Amino acid sequence: MKTMGIITKGSLHVLICLLLFMDFCMGDDEASSIKLNDDVLGLTVFKSDIKDPSSYLQSWNEDDNSPCSWRFIKCYPNNGRVSEISLDGLGLSGKIGKGIQKLEYLKVLSLSHNNFSGTISRGFDVLNRLKRLNLSYNNLSGSIPSSFVNMNSLRFLDLSGNSLSGSLPDELFQSCSSLRSLSLAENSFEGQLPSTLYRCSYLNNLNLSNNHFSGNIDFVSGIWWMNRLRSLDLSYNSFSGSVPDGVLALHYLKRLHLQSNGFSGPMPADIGLCPHLNSLDLSHNLFDGPLPDSLQRLNSLVLFSLSNNMFTSEFPPWIGNLSSLEYLDLSSNNLTGRLPLSIGNLKALQYLRLSNNKLIGSIPAGLFDLGLENMDLSDNRFNGLIPIGSNSLFEALRNLDLSRNDLEGTIPGEMGLFANMRYLNLSWNKLQSRIPPELGLFSNLTVLDLRENALSGDIPEDICESGSLVILQLDGNSLSGPIPDEIGNCSSLYSLTLSHNNLTGSIPKSVSELTELKILKLEFNELSGEIPKELGLLENLLAVNVSYNQLIGRLPVGGIFPSLDQSALQGNLGICSPLLKGPCKLNVPKPLVLDPDAYNGQMGGHRQRNESAVPMRSYHHISLSVSAIVAISAGVLIVTMVIIVSLLNVAVRRRLEFVETALESMCSGSTKSGSPPAGKLILFNSKLSTSGIGNPEILLNKAAEIGEGVFGTVYKVPLSRQGRFMAIKKLATSNLIQYPDDFDQEVRVLGKARHPNLISLEGYYWTPQIQLLITEYENNGNLQTKLHERSGSVTPLSWSNRFKIIAGIAKGLSYLHHSFRPPIIHYDIKPSNILLDEDYNPKISDFGLARLLTRLENHVISNRFQGALGYVAPELACQSLRVNEKCDVFGFGTLILELVTGRRPVKYGEDNVVILSDHVRVSVEQGNVLDCVDASMGDYTEDEVFPVLKLALVCTSQIPSSRPSMAEVVQILQVIKTPVPQTMETP
Repeated sequence: MKTMGIITKGSLHVLICLLLFMDFCMGDDEASSIKLNDDVLGLTVFKSDIKDPSSYLQSWNEDDNSPCSWRFIKCYPNNGRVSEISLDGLGLSGKIGKGIQKLEYLKVLSLSHNNFSGTISRGFDVLNRLKRLNLSYNNLSGSIPSSFVNMNSLRFLDLSGNSLSGSLPDELFQSCSSLRSLSLAENSFEGQLPSTLYRCSYLNNLNLSNNHFSGNIDFVSGIWWMNRLRSLDLSYNSFSGSVPDGVLALHYLKRLHLQSNGFSGPMPADIGLCPHLNSLDLSHNLFDGPLPDSLQRLNSLVLFSLSNNMFTSEFPPWIGNLSSLEYLDLSSNNLTGRLPLSIGNLKALQYLRLSNNKLIGSIPAGLFDLGLENMDLSDNRFNGLIPIGSNSLFEALRNLDLSRNDLEGTIPGEMGLFANMRYLNLSWNKLQSRIPPELGLFSNLTVLDLRENALSGDIPEDICESGSLVILQLDGNSLSGPIPDEIGNCSSLYSLTLSHNNLTGSIPKSVSELTELKILKLEFNELSGEIPKELGLLENLLAVNVSYNQLIGRLPVGGIFPSLDQSALQGNLGICSPLLKGPCKLNVPKPLVLDPDAYNGQMGGHRQRNESAVPMRSYHHISLSVSAIVAISAGVLIVTMVIIVSLLNVAVRRRLEFVETALESMCSGSTKSGSPPAGKLILFNSKLSTSGIGNPEILLNKAAEIGEGVFGTVYKVPLSRQGRFMAIKKLATSNLIQYPDDFDQEVRVLGKARHPNLISLEGYYWTPQIQLLITEYENNGNLQTKLHERSGSVTPLSWSNRFKIIAGIAKGLSYLHHSFRPPIIHYDIKPSNILLDEDYNPKISDFGLARLLTRLENHVISNRFQGALGYVAPELACQSLRVNEKCDVFGFGTLILELVTGRRPVKYGEDNVVILSDHVRVSVEQGNVLDCVDASMGDYTEDEVFPVLKLALVCTSQIPSSRPSMAEVVQILQVIKTPVPQTMETP
């Protein structure tokens, strides 16, 4: 009986589906004998196409005469027909089938926040009678079908949060006069907006954010004249052009979000005539000019963000009139002047960010009497004391950044009243006090950054009383005394940097209790004794530097210590390491008597600590003998070198005369015989021949072009005599050094950079009109092509090749950072700048070209580095005048993530923009590391992949000083590839 029951029920379901099919195919007369409810049939077929893991649709019984009693279904009371289906957030998956079309009276269909996939059926003709359609936050793909043109009665349409793509049909909005709300956000739509959009004249809400729309919307869509709009969101697209003064037409507008586009020109002067505006975000664009005075009329404004533009004016004195403000961000502009006292009138303000401007004067005391949760005034020119009021609203402040100003005086002890403080950054000022012990009262503080001040005294013993501190940075002060044993209370500490102080005593063993510690920097202090062997048990430690102290003895056996290089150890009294040439001094009761001058060279001029222990007379005798030998040898060597150089000069001069003549037509056009050369050619390798390069028309034509980068266009040029090719980059001349001597000096520095993992610069050609760089050429393409743009027939990169690429890039960057003073910074690390040879050895190209710029300003960064989204370090985008090697470390970390995961650094997903580093960090914290690894690379070693991922997360830290140096990265990769046995001991 049980078997019969199942068969009978299954047969009934097949019968119902068959009847529905017959109803679709037959006319009314043919189907008149079938007296089944159309709504039951339609919903039954709809249910058969989907999966319901939680059995939410269990009440949908095909044996029922009516579906009106089913869950999530509403019917009209007069005729019993289905009027509404609401299945939001039930975890359903599958397809949206044609069964839904049987519901002739359906007015509301809401399927949001599920996992429906596939395309939106072209037969989705239910649209012409719906009033509300919500398919948001599913996995729908493909383009919008033409049937969507028939939206005569539709009032609400939401397709956001899917994977829909393509351009919108120009006729899409021909019949949209009933539409009140439209959202296509968080998809992959592209191209210009349809010219018919203006016909949706009754729209109240329009959200097209987080797509790839482009073009100048002023003259195409008529958006600015849709005078019934209440909310307009075009953010995170590629729109360009100016915003016209016609914003006045949007009289009822309450929300205007245009952030992260390419809008330019001045802000509309009449924007203040939108009296109902409560949210205005124009950040991350190219707006310039002064702030319109009409803004002061926006008394309802709650959110106001103009950050990362090029506004130039004094800080608005009327800002205190915007009494409803809760969020104010004017950072990364060119605002000048002082903060008005009226800013203290913003009693509702919770978030204030004015960083990276040119503001001067003192900080108004009234700011600390507001109920702020976040205050960032960093990277300005504020001076005077840190003002602290006496308001009970201290408890609201969570994040305070006053770094990179000219603040003086003491750190107020009253800061201990900020009970909920999580982030405190006072670095790069002129503060001269001791560290107040009250800072240890912070129960929630995770970051304390007091670097580069003039702080003195001891490190407070209770600085980690709360145990919540993750980053402690006290570098570059005048702190003295020992590192307190209580440092072991910082159980959550991730980064501890105390370098460039006057700390004494030994490194406390309690540091070994910091099991989460990844970065330990103690260089340039006066620490003595041996490094506690217990530190070798810190498994998470990735970077250590103890150079230039008075340390002695053996290194810890385990962890990262056996792989530390010379730069992390040098300048000590006697650390025992085969990497150091100095003496090995053990901590025994009677220390060995050493010649102090034998180690002076390794001390690097840091400190002269000991007097000579060798008798002066004997020392003097030895010095004379050595001096005599050196003088005689030097004399012979100098005479020999003069002869050799003289002969070489003759040969080189003749060769350069030939080369200069040969390349003259390449870069300056053909000239008459006997005419002087039009430009300056310099080749660093005299073996190069320019025969066969030809004239400029051949050299710089489109066919020879192989790529275009941040700094110019690259061409592939044959050298016929040698059967090889060279790459020639035609530099974009905007903002380049204009004087040939200065240009020559900078390019020669880059020409000296010779490393197996760098594309070598072979020479250059300069005229006032054109500048060319001549480099070696690699014919295996770049990493961008191999990783993201390969065809189906090309084998994906294996893990061994990916690790080889990661290690090679690290070595190349380490060479640039640590072999030159000042270091050569790349600024633009990304896969398209990583070329590969036939064995997949990486070679970094385009390094150091920012040296050829006369300045590196905010708008230059904004324009030049838009193509490097995801690789650009936060401080490079927002504080472009205060950058260092750590910018490259950030880009390198992102590149590691890309190689391991196979994903691009930025993806437009469900939650606005999905940043790869954030995605991986969450996966690691949740223990889902395997989900991040690119499955296409085949087999891989978990003991290598997982540590490499963790290294990438350290490199992409938002705080530059928390990132390791590239030398430290190389050490870490060596440890990952060849783990040090735990039984290994250092001699």
